[in-house]
Amino acid sequence: MRWENLTESAEHGRADAALFGADAVVSRTFDTPEFAGITFHEIRARSIINRVPGASRMPFEWTVNPYRGCSHACVYCFARKTHSYLDLDTGLGFDSQIVVKVNAPELLRRQLGSRRWTGDHIAMGTNVDCYQRAEGRYRLMPGILAALRDHANPFSILTKGTLILRDLDLLRQAAAVTDIGISVSVGFTDPELWRTVEPGTPAPERRLDVVRTLGEHGIGCGVLMAPVIPFLSDTPAQLRATVRAIAAAGATSVTPLVLHLRPGAREWFMAWLEREHPYLVRRYERLYADGAYAPKWYQRRITRQVHELAQEYGIGPAGAGMPRRIREPEPEAEPMSEPIQLTLI
Repeated sequence: MRWENLTESAEHGRADAALFGADAVVSRTFDTPEFAGITFHEIRARSIINRVPGASRMPFEWTVNPYRGCSHACVYCFARKTHSYLDLDTGLGFDSQIVVKVNAPELLRRQLGSRRWTGDHIAMGTNVDCYQRAEGRYRLMPGILAALRDHANPFSILTKGTLILRDLDLLRQAAAVTDIGISVSVGFTDPELWRTVEPGTPAPERRLDVVRTLGEHGIGCGVLMAPVIPFLSDTPAQLRATVRAIAAAGATSVTPLVLHLRPGAREWFMAWLEREHPYLVRRYERLYADGAYAPKWYQRRITRQVHELAQEYGIGPAGAGMPRRIREPEPEAEPMSEPIQLTLI
């Protein structure tokens, strides 16, 4: 593996100084069912706050990613390409070779306290899920959240993981002192599609339970309805069922995002499509003939349908901008505007 090539900017596809040396890597396997077939590469990173390239479509500038690779094993995951920077396979290797930045909490606390850090918003879950199964063992997020809370640094989290509820108290404490935004990714509710497309994730209904629970504890939670998968989860009936379930969970917003297929993810997804739905291969080749993104007309159609359904069910589309502060409701407080849903996947 090219550990020396893992750099701060290589997180986003460019070369820079190495974040750690090869002699800092410890590889482990664990003899437990939930980690069967997974190897964890523990490293001590030299930097944990990463700048997003200026050309990125992301509406934020800084990210924290305590893990690389993801046991969620989503066949469409755009982050698969990043594993190639380590000479790791972007298919099964991405799902089973997990890089763990074991010093992430202490490193983040030090960087947040630096005179050079200006307190900008930090997004998490933007590359791989910070609440994937590995987090249950390594417990990096409590320290990360505590550091952000103690420095009153605004942040957002996007996750498919139910483990975020473990850190509910820390999220409430952070929300009392800074702006936070929590979003859960639920692209569809079809159980059969979920089992084949997102085999390592909690079921969609469990993720919607997270939305519900957070709301019950005063933390508004939006849903990134992503990905909407062409010809598999995009019929009017399927979109309606998904939006209805999102509304029933009490989501503060819903933002649809159509599947995109970047290099690394495209090859893995198309191989899956050939096995599971070979009759769709030619249709996908035509739909994605011009690149990683579906045509604008298709994206607009899905967005319009979802927003109309969201309005019908009383949640409406998300606005644009940064996440707002989320506080416990107070009787004398003025009504607050809708929270902001980041478009990430």
